[in-house]
Order: sequence, then C-alpha cells, then structure tokens
Amino acid sequence: MSQTHNWCLTLAFLILVVLSTVGRAEPAPPQPAPPLVFMHVTVIDATGVPPQPDMTVVITGDRIAEIGLTQHVRVPDEAHVIDATGKFLIPGLWDMHVHWYLKDFLPLFIANGVTGVRQMWGMPLHYAWRQDIEDGTLLGPRMSIASPIVDGPNPIWPGSMVVRDAAEGRQAVTRLKQAGAEFIKVYSLLPRDAYFAIADEARQQGLPFAGHVPYAVSAAEAAEAGQHSIEHLTGILEACSTREEEVRSERVEAFVRRAPGQRRPSPAHLRPLIRMMLETFSPEKATALFARLKHHQTWQCPTLTVLRSGAFLDDPAFRNDPRLKYMPAHIRAQWDPTTDFRFRARTEDDVALARLVYQKQVELVGMMHRAGVELLAGTDVLNPYCFPGFSLHDELELLVQAGLTPLEALQAATRNPARFLGKETAWGTVEQGKMADVVLLDANPLEDIRHTRAIRAVVLNGQLLDRQALDTLLAQAEAAAQAVPRPLPDDVTITIPTPDVPPALAAFSGRWAGQWGGTLDHVLVVEKIDGRTVTLIYSWGVAPAWNIRTPGFQRVHGTVGEDGVLRGTLGNGAEVAYTLSQDQQTLSGEYVLGGRTTRGRFTRQ
Repeated sequence: MSQTHNWCLTLAFLILVVLSTVGRAEPAPPQPAPPLVFMHVTVIDATGVPPQPDMTVVITGDRIAEIGLTQHVRVPDEAHVIDATGKFLIPGLWDMHVHWYLKDFLPLFIANGVTGVRQMWGMPLHYAWRQDIEDGTLLGPRMSIASPIVDGPNPIWPGSMVVRDAAEGRQAVTRLKQAGAEFIKVYSLLPRDAYFAIADEARQQGLPFAGHVPYAVSAAEAAEAGQHSIEHLTGILEACSTREEEVRSERVEAFVRRAPGQRRPSPAHLRPLIRMMLETFSPEKATALFARLKHHQTWQCPTLTVLRSGAFLDDPAFRNDPRLKYMPAHIRAQWDPTTDFRFRARTEDDVALARLVYQKQVELVGMMHRAGVELLAGTDVLNPYCFPGFSLHDELELLVQAGLTPLEALQAATRNPARFLGKETAWGTVEQGKMADVVLLDANPLEDIRHTRAIRAVVLNGQLLDRQALDTLLAQAEAAAQAVPRPLPDDVTITIPTPDVPPALAAFSGRWAGQWGGTLDHVLVVEKIDGRTVTLIYSWGVAPAWNIRTPGFQRVHGTVGEDGVLRGTLGNGAEVAYTLSQDQQTLSGEYVLGGRTTRGRFTRQ
C-alpha cells in the first residue's frame, strides 16, 4: 500500500472524527453556588465581644468572606440574600462527647445546629462516614474520632481494647495511631503502670489521650501525666475527699472482687464509698486540685446531661420525652433502666444518693469554672435520654445552671472545642476567613440560653438548610425511627454464579442460618458473586442478652480472600468472616467488634 494511500486514509479518519464531534458540547463544569448573605443580623461571634447588631455576613463557598455593618458591605449581585432582621447568628455548635453508630440519624445533629461532634469510641464506620461527609455524599457533622476504649482486664464494656501492663499500653498506642485514631480513649480499669505507659508513649508519638480517670490513678496525677480532657468529672469528687486514697483503693478492690461476668460491683459495695466522698468533701482540696487542672491545661467535659439522666432516670419526664419519637425502638429499649446493668439493681437509697452526687457535681462545675478550668460541652449521646443533636441544648442549659453565663456556655460548644482540637484558626467563631458553619436563631441566646433551640436556619460548610429543610430532616428521622425492621428485605435475589467463578467461591452462594454465640439468630444471604466481590445480606434476630430488641438486616459488600474466607464490614464497624466446611454445607463464622470475637455456625438452607 502506497504512502499516499495511507495518508488519505488517515486524513479521512480525522475528518470523520471532527465531523462526529460537531454539535457535541463538553459537559459544563459545575457552577459554584452563589454567595449567601445574611443582612441586618445580630452577630454573636463567640469571641467574647458584645453582640454586633445590624451586620451583614457574606458567605462564599465554604468560607465566611466578609462581615461588617450592613451600610458598609457591598452585597454581590448574584447573591442569595436573607433578611435576618431580628435574628441572631452564632457559630455552629459542637457536642464534644458522643457515641453514635446509626448513619440514617446523623442529620439529627445538623437539624439541631450541631455541626461537629467528638466520637468517643471510634470505629471504622466513623472514618467512612467522615469521608462521605467531606465528599458531600452524606449529611452529617464534622467529626473528631477517638480510638476504641482502652481499658484494663475484665473491662466494663465488651469490645474494649484490653491492656494489662506497661508494655501492652505502649503497644496499644502504636497500633491505634497506625489505625488512624486522633486520640487515645482511656478508661476506668486501666492499671497504674499501663496508664502511665500510655501517657508517656502518647506524648512521644504526638498523640493526645483523653477519657476517664482510672480508679487506680488520681485526678491530679492524670493532669500531671498530660491527659487532655477528663470526661464526666471522673476522679474529681474522689480527689476532693480528705480520704481520697482510701476511697480509690476501696473502689479498685470492689472491681477486683466482681463476680465472674459482673460488669460493675453491686451498689451495696459502692454505696459506702459514695457516702464517704460526700461526707469528706474538702473545699480546700478542691481549690488545690482545680489550680493544678488549670496549670496543666486539663480540660473538663462534665456531660451534665448524662449525669442528670443517671440520677433521675425514674423521672416520668424522661419516659414521656417527646423527642423519643426520633429514636428507633431498639435504642428506646436500651434506655429502659430495668434492663441496664448500671441501674437495674439500684434501691431507693441508691437513687437518693445518686441525686445528692449530681447536685455536688453541678456545684463542682461552677467551682472549676470560677477557678479558671477550661470546659467543653458534651452530652454522652446514646446513653439513656441523651439525644443526638437535641441534648446539646440541654447541656448548655445545665452549664448555665452550674454558674456559667449564657455566653460562656455557648463558648463551651463553639470556641472552646476549636481551641481544644487545635482548630481555632478554622472554625469555632463567626469571623472572616473561617469555615461557614453557623446557626441563625430567632431569639437572643445571651438573654436566655434556651434560645439556642430557636433555630431558623443552619449553614454547614457554606450550604444553607432553611427551616423547611430542617423540618424535613426531622420528619425523615421520625419516619426511620418508627419503621419496623424486617428480618430480610423484600427484594432478595440470589444470582447463580457464572461458570467463570471458581467452585470454591461459588459454594458461598445461597442462604445460610444459625446463631452467633448460641443466642443471636443470624441469616446470611449471599446474593451475588462477581470475581472475588460478594453482595450479601446480613440479618439478625432478637437477643435480650445482646440488648437487641428488634430484628433487622443490612446489605453490604464483602470479598473472598486468597485464603477462601468471606469477609465483610457491617454498619456498626463489626468485622464478620465466614469459612466453608469441607463438604460446603456449613459455615463457621467470626464476629469481631472492638477486639471482642463471637463465633457462630451456620448451615445451608
């Protein structure tokens, strides 16, 4: 073939390519949202300056672009303008102590103006959520994510990472940092040597640690060791007792003497210690302790919301709380004090004593605040009657009752979290250049902190959610909470594996049934196998021993590894693994959550 002929063919091909593209437009890049402008608004920026009336706030993209007196600010021509006359603009709120594992209910935080949370028992699903939130595919708050709970032998909470000594403490820090934890969550039963090894190793690796003050350690020692925050006032009342050493040693011994399978000592063992703490409270010791906390910059996250619910759990106001309609049935069942191991054995004397302790804890928060100890607003969401989003406003009200001004309480949920997390240049106050996470209120929260509930709109990362949008989020959460979980979906479809799927993989296809740990019914449906990727339905039944009161299911993706094991990750962060028997009629399974493994056996149906 001649070169001329080749050239002609090439030219003809190019002409065809050009003609085929005539009239085709390249997809236009997504247009940025127009600037958002609040005019004539009163700005409460949480820096500490007085409210600034008749201001205009311009938001461009995800940032606060300009703030100034309305008469001096030029409004962009294309802007979405909101007349905020009579309204008040505050920073987005943070709840600095939550435990939440249900993705469908994350919007409850946003609907209540909570634009950030500190997850206090981190799991793989939290990192996945955070990425989805950052990508814009999931609506939810910003997240700071802890490690799993690190506790001592025979931990209070199943699934905790168990550390027995100093060597294991250092190993835990290394492993958890490699897993992506932003800070180490320490807990109550850590031995002294393990705790101080964690503190030292965390300092060397540049990783904060926070959580409970272990019973074997004093609050002053925790502050000196560098604990970043103390949760729930753990160790504080003990440290204010003139018999502190006796109280701590007796409490440690009470946990050592627990009966097998018992997660906490009986109230009869703890009751004398609690009375002793109250009767031997020393204002002088308290003053000295608070000075040390301030010196070492040891923050306090009192979580008065959960402390109050624990003390007043029999109050009908809790059982009749209208916000329960937003909680699914299995969570409402978990909040039943007759089934909760922490409360079911309490007597009337224990309840009365708990209320005295709560009154003292409220007093302690006021004393610490006056002493200059830094405070964070947190609720302990997922504990009884601690609602996602809603309860942060309860916490602000309780902080005011403890002696904070409304502005100081507001700062505990805005400016202080940003400072605590080292993000004060990015968010936490309403200032030019910061992230556009703000809440528009119908009433002044500095006149009455309860006005933080009077939400007219929320801006998250520059995106506006007006009152109608927020009401839609609430309605969706309510509908999800009232939905009755089914043991299996209606659209179960088992696709026969294609011939190119190896027989060892194809054998997983179908329906399997059995129990985890001999108590929890489980059905596994392997719907489709594509290469080594598997689509499966994980279904569960009712198991009071697991505190599971309603059945449910979820459809997830898994993989079959080179070792022939089918693995997947559930929505609560649990890792499941299934291995076929030699005759391919039985699966042996492992369910791993937070370091705890449960096994099961499942037969082909």
